[in-house]
Amino acid sequence: MTSPLFPGPAPTRRTLFSSAGKAAAVLAAAAFTLSACSTGPTSSVADAGNATSSTAFPVTINHVYGETTIEKQPTRVATVSWVNDDVAIALGVVPVGVPKNDWGGNSQGSTPWKDAALEKLGAGFGSDKAPVQYSEADGINFTEIAKLSPDVILAAYSGLTEEDYKKLSGIAPVVAHPDVAYGTSWQDATTIIGKALGKDTEAAKLVADTEATVKDKVSEFPQLQGKSFIYGNLEPAKGDGVNVYTANDNRPRFLTEIGMTLAPVVADKSQGSKEFYIPWSAEKANELKSDIFVTWVPDASTADAIKADPLLGQIPAIKNGALVADSDNTLTLSISASSPLSLPWSLDAFLPRLAAAADAVK
Repeated sequence: MTSPLFPGPAPTRRTLFSSAGKAAAVLAAAAFTLSACSTGPTSSVADAGNATSSTAFPVTINHVYGETTIEKQPTRVATVSWVNDDVAIALGVVPVGVPKNDWGGNSQGSTPWKDAALEKLGAGFGSDKAPVQYSEADGINFTEIAKLSPDVILAAYSGLTEEDYKKLSGIAPVVAHPDVAYGTSWQDATTIIGKALGKDTEAAKLVADTEATVKDKVSEFPQLQGKSFIYGNLEPAKGDGVNVYTANDNRPRFLTEIGMTLAPVVADKSQGSKEFYIPWSAEKANELKSDIFVTWVPDASTADAIKADPLLGQIPAIKNGALVADSDNTLTLSISASSPLSLPWSLDAFLPRLAAAADAVK
């Protein structure tokens, strides 16, 4: 299956979450029918018996499909998409159910940063307290989520369709994305989820601490400051194999936050856009002007093919030797679906690659 995050055509990511018909969708009534068959941890909040809330309940959270009211602090949390499970775990909450990392994950369908955080909470995969995992390779797994009888479903970073939202709402209150599909920053996702879980104070501290960690690491690479960039997807084997990510996407957002500048050719087209990507004609690849171009590749040979391609090779950054071609799926995932857990993990590997490209800028 083509990756919904980076390597394939950008629309794939949205398709993954809008193809509810492909999933074994459960109707609202099924949530109650299946609730007696609940599995997974008996409580999703670490040390739930002693849990305290920094938020007064009930709370109401506004999102793209209206608003969701959560009457009391959740104890059985389920998540969809990426990022949401990372944030919950970073806040000390072990979900009853999380999606497998079908792309970019390890043999456990997880990630190094998630594994480490769950181990600290005594809930590593393979243990009795571990979250149940369900695949989202064919869309949201309504059936498996309903079996877990959650009292909240986190989707602050997601591409839920309104149909998805309504079906999930038949199972439990749903915290949907606030505006643009897959456009929620990790800071906003953390703040929203913190409120939903009764952990406003903890969420604010988590954001501040993570930003401080990023700032400290970035300070080691001053050559990145002010460099223009395009974050995109290049596939030389395809005639239409060019997509670039807009300012709405977390990849460009991350590079902007560390002091780099989104290339004007992309920034201009991001104005007023509700999309996370722009399809670009390979015949106009030479117009993609920036100091650095970042892309995912399946292997080193593809990076060589991009450089040798008669059209893609005309991208100014590539001509100047300032291509960052990442073939590590897990590293790509850590930036694409950035979270307070994934970003600190990614910096030592990703920043030196960016800096090497910046050093090549003429």
